[in-house]
Amino acid sequence: MGALDAVADRVAAGATVTFRPSGTSMVPLIRHRQQVIVAPVDPSALETGDIVLARVAGTVHLHVVSSVDPAKRRVQISNNRGRVNGWTGYARVFGICVAVDGVARKGAVDKTVAAGSNGSS
Repeated sequence: MGALDAVADRVAAGATVTFRPSGTSMVPLIRHRQQVIVAPVDPSALETGDIVLARVAGTVHLHVVSSVDPAKRRVQISNNRGRVNGWTGYARVFGICVAVDGVARKGAVDKTVAAGSNGSS
């Protein structure tokens, strides 16, 4: 189990988690070891450009939503360098990044379960 798996478990259980992810696949949106805050999300509220914590093909990623398919209740996840990870169902989208290094991500908090959404994950 990787570090993001443990974070995903906590977020799936309803916790808002602050951590510092490693890697450069999300630059410039998230740089290596910047502090992020991820909160439980209502996946049906997601839009392209949202940064989510999701499991795709068995691996947990903190990547961007690159496409949305509400009819099939799924989203496509990609890094910020052009690599598409793939499609994943709402049940495997655990949280949304609401802040990076203390700077709020516009509109993200409105999509959290804590913001009163229905949490249909």
